[in-house]
Order: sequence, then structure tokens, then C-alpha cells
Amino acid sequence: MPKKVERAKMGMIIRDEDTPEKMEVEYTDVTDPGDSDSPVLIYYNWCKKCGICVAFCPTGCLGRRADGAPYVANPEKCIHCETCDRLCPDFAITGAKDR
Repeated sequence: MPKKVERAKMGMIIRDEDTPEKMEVEYTDVTDPGDSDSPVLIYYNWCKKCGICVAFCPTGCLGRRADGAPYVANPEKCIHCETCDRLCPDFAITGAKDR
């Protein structure tokens, strides 16, 4: 029987066995979208998780959660180039310096 993969809100079950006590869950540390220390603001309600912002980030500031949503993986690498702003089809992310 193939292993079942399910998606959760903040992580992904990576191995599902016969009892819930044996499930291993991988959680990703995610910067809160309202975090004042974050150089990028992500509107998760607008985001359709296409990955364009992560793919084209020139410095690797952004990463992807298990559910496909972007998050600020390396805030110190953000150079406020606003590439994520320009390429997001849903206007769900901004890397503008003056927020």
C-alpha cells in the first residue's frame, strides 16, 4: 500500500502509518505576514501559491512552505528590488522598503 501524503495548514504529513501517534509532521518556521521585522509583506488571503515570487527572487530571500505558499526564509538577503511586487499576478506580496 503506498504511503498517504496529506497536507495540513502549517506543515505536511511526510509519513502516515496506521495510528495517529506514529505520524511524522514536518513544520516550517514561517515569518508572520504582519511581522514588523520582515522586509516582505505577504497577503496570504490573496496568494494562490503559484511560486513565481520564489522562483524569481534574485537573492533567495523567499522560500516555499509545504503547502506551496511563499514565506521569508532569509530576511537579511532582501535588497528591496521589488521583483516579487512586479511579478505577482495577484498583488499578494510587496517588498517595498517604505511600508
